[in-house]
Amino acid sequence: MRPFREVIELNFSLYLIIGLGGALGAAARYALSSWILQKYLHSFPLGTFTVNILGCFLLGIVYVLGVEVLVLNPNTRLFISIGFLGAFTTFSTFSLETLNIIKNGEFKIALYYGLGSVVLGLFAVWLGMSVTQFLLK
Repeated sequence: MRPFREVIELNFSLYLIIGLGGALGAAARYALSSWILQKYLHSFPLGTFTVNILGCFLLGIVYVLGVEVLVLNPNTRLFISIGFLGAFTTFSTFSLETLNIIKNGEFKIALYYGLGSVVLGLFAVWLGMSVTQFLLK
């Protein structure tokens, strides 16, 4: 077993690739969401919704090209899927994982994962906000 430091050093280029993709994805999310918010003023969070759905669509493309057809090299796949799209929206990763669980025929697990993620995610955001608001009083 390699020491942790050696593993980090060996994978530094992968972290750099993912980090660069992540920086670009976060900037793209902000730019697109802001543009949509300025153009279409709604109480519905159209910017975030659009980013999430677009991210899911793009991850579907990257998954087929990178995993099923193997026309993307691994570094490009990491840059786009984990880096760019991971920062653009984690909702796309959640959706892909859920779909893969369904494709494996594990419908009960997909249901638990999907509903659990949404319900517990909402609860966790509420709890985090409530605890923070309480501590700041």
